[in-house]
Amino acid sequence: MPEDSTADDRPLYERDPGAWHAHLAEGNAKQPRKRVGADVLIRNEQGHVLLVNPRYKPDWDLPGGMAEANEPPHLAAQRELREELGIELSVGRLLVVDWVAPHGPWDDSLMFVFDGGSLRSGEVANLRLADGELLAFTFSPLDEAKELLRPYVWHRLASAISTPATECRYLLGGLTSRQ
Repeated sequence: MPEDSTADDRPLYERDPGAWHAHLAEGNAKQPRKRVGADVLIRNEQGHVLLVNPRYKPDWDLPGGMAEANEPPHLAAQRELREELGIELSVGRLLVVDWVAPHGPWDDSLMFVFDGGSLRSGEVANLRLADGELLAFTFSPLDEAKELLRPYVWHRLASAISTPATECRYLLGGLTSRQ
């Protein structure tokens, strides 16, 4: 007989809710956690892509950032846009989920890319460096973005741009996964 059942076959969560809660708490404490980041694909009226230049890394990036504890990725993206660029934007559909392998001192992570739509010229004029994390922002044509971004971020962006309206892509290090 399985460890979780009794003669009446009721599962542990029905027989002993306290023991079930303790079992879940133990699993939560022991299982690994994933770092989660959320970026946004935003374009201007010319179709150029919004990129940001963070103070804390050597390359340009997509706007967004890391989720806080228990924060949904789409809300993390919206918070980061507000904090860093002073923009209130409800992000659209999920375009890409990218698993990033451990590198340097960092564990692996999951990066989400959401559709931020296009900003009109008046909205672009309201963008500002809001919290000191960014040195600059720019709207770049794709050929320029390819030169400014790390290769795996470029692949993530290119995949997000080309994702059909009815799909979400799963990537491994910016590259299409082979499931």
